[in-house]
Amino acid sequence: MSKLEVPATPLESIPKIASSLRHTFASNKTKPLEYRLTQLRKLYWAIDDNKAAIAEACMKDLGKGEFETYLTESGWCLNDIIFVQRNLAKWAKEESAPDIPLMNKAMSPKIRKDPLGAVLIIGTYNFPIQLTIGPLIGAIAAGCTVLLKPSEAAPAAAAVVQKIVEAALDPSAYAIVQGAVPETTALLDEKWDKIFYTGGAAVAKIISKKAAETLTPVTLELGGKNPAIITKNADVRLAARRLLWGKTVNAGQVCVSQNYILIDKEVLPGFLDQMAAAIKEFYPNGVQKSPDYGRIIHARQFQRIKKMLDESAGKILLGGEMDEADRFIAPTVVQVENEHDSLLADESFGPIIPILPVPDLDTAIRIANDVSGTPLGLYPFGNKKETARVLNETRSGGATVNDAFFHASIPTLAFGGVGESGQGAYRGQASFETFTHRRSIVTTPNWIEGLLSVRYPPFAGTGKMKQFRAMNDMKPDFDRNGKKTPAGIIRWVLTLGGKSAGRGLIRWVVLALCKWILF
Repeated sequence: MSKLEVPATPLESIPKIASSLRHTFASNKTKPLEYRLTQLRKLYWAIDDNKAAIAEACMKDLGKGEFETYLTESGWCLNDIIFVQRNLAKWAKEESAPDIPLMNKAMSPKIRKDPLGAVLIIGTYNFPIQLTIGPLIGAIAAGCTVLLKPSEAAPAAAAVVQKIVEAALDPSAYAIVQGAVPETTALLDEKWDKIFYTGGAAVAKIISKKAAETLTPVTLELGGKNPAIITKNADVRLAARRLLWGKTVNAGQVCVSQNYILIDKEVLPGFLDQMAAAIKEFYPNGVQKSPDYGRIIHARQFQRIKKMLDESAGKILLGGEMDEADRFIAPTVVQVENEHDSLLADESFGPIIPILPVPDLDTAIRIANDVSGTPLGLYPFGNKKETARVLNETRSGGATVNDAFFHASIPTLAFGGVGESGQGAYRGQASFETFTHRRSIVTTPNWIEGLLSVRYPPFAGTGKMKQFRAMNDMKPDFDRNGKKTPAGIIRWVLTLGGKSAGRGLIRWVVLALCKWILF
C-alpha cells in the first residue's frame, strides 16, 4: 500500500478537532441558507481549479484516464454542486404536514428541515473524489459541520481533497483528518450526530457497532454480489458491450457493477462472440497498452483478486493476463460450474466476469436470490415480460434494465443499498435529506382551549369519552373479511379517490373547471 502523500493527523489533535466542529454547529453558524450556498459555490470553484490535479492524482492512484476521471470524479461533483445549490432553497423550505384531520389543522402542523449536527464522512479509494466529496456536498447543503476522512489507500487523491477543502471551506465548520486505522479508530471514539461510510461490509460492522454505543445514526454504502441475468430473448450484442463497459470502468473496482452473469445456455455462444468483439473494439491496441484502462489500487487487492481466480473451478474463456508490477489485470471472462464457485461466493471488485449458464429464467432467479438476497445492483436483460418478472421476484438496492449500472450514474437519482448492501441513500435531494432531520412542529393557539378540555381529567361520568370519540374516531370503509363496504365505495366516489374530504373537493372543482372549459 502506498504511503500517504500528506502526513497523518496527530492522534492527540483529533478530540480537539471534533470538539471544535461540535462547538461551531452549536453556534448556529452553518444554519443560514446563504452560508451553505456560499460554501457550496466556493467548493465548486476549488474543484474546478484543481481538475488537472484530480486527473493526475487518479492516474497515480488508480491508473484512471482523463476522460474517466472527469466522468466519474471531478465533472460529477461539479454538476452535483450546481444542481444542489439551484434546488436547496426549495428543499430546505418548511412543509405543511400532509393528511392532517380537520380538527388538528388549527395547530398549523409543519415539517421543519433541521441539520443533524456534526457529522463524520469516511471516504473510500475506488472513486476517491466523488465518494468523498459527494456526501460532503449533501452535508454542507443540510447545514451540518463535517469531519472528512479520505481513504489512505488513494494517497494522491487524499492530498488533493485536503487541498480543495482547505482552499474553499470555512475551517471552523469543515475539517479533514488524514491517516489509516488508528486515526479512523480515534474518530469513531468521538460523538457524532451522523456517520456516513462508504466501503466494505467488514469495516461497516465495526462502524455500526461503535456507533450503536452512542445511538449514532449511520448511512452505509457497501458493495454487493450483484447479478446480471441474460434471458434467451436478450440482445446479446448490447448485453456484451454494456456489461463489459460496466466491468472495465475503474478496472472493475466499482461496488455496483455486476459480480457475475447468469445467462440462458442457448445464447451463451453468441454472447461470448460479442464479448470478444467488444474487447477488441474498446482496446484496439491491447488492454494493457490502453490509456483508458485503469489499474488495481495496490498489491494487496491484486493478490486478493488473483487468489479468487486461482481458487475458481471455472474455465477462463477470455483474458486472464496479469502483471503484478503494473497492477494490471485484464478483463477476464470465466465460465463457472455452479453458484458455489469462489468467483460468485465473494465480491471480486475487479475486472473478473464469471458466467454461469442456466437452463431457464426460473433457475436464474433462484440462483440470484440464493447467492445474495439483497445485492446493491441488479441487471436483467430480456424482453419486458422477463425483466419485469426479475424485478418482481428479487430485491436489490437499485436496478438497471438492459444495461450496466445506469441508475447509479445519474447524480440526481437517490442511490443506496438494502440489507447486506447497505442502508440509507444519497445523491441529489437524497444527499440533503440523509443529513437532515424532518422535525414535526405544531403551534397550539390559545383560543382552542375549549376543544382541548376534553383531554383533561376527570373523565369518569363526564361523557368525555363519547365526546372524544365523536371528534376523533375514523369509520372503517371495509368489513371483517377485508372487503370494501358500500360506504367505502360511496366515499371513493364522493372524494374521487382523494385521501380526505378536502382533497376530494379539490378534485371535484378541477373536474368541474375542465368540463366548463371544454364544453
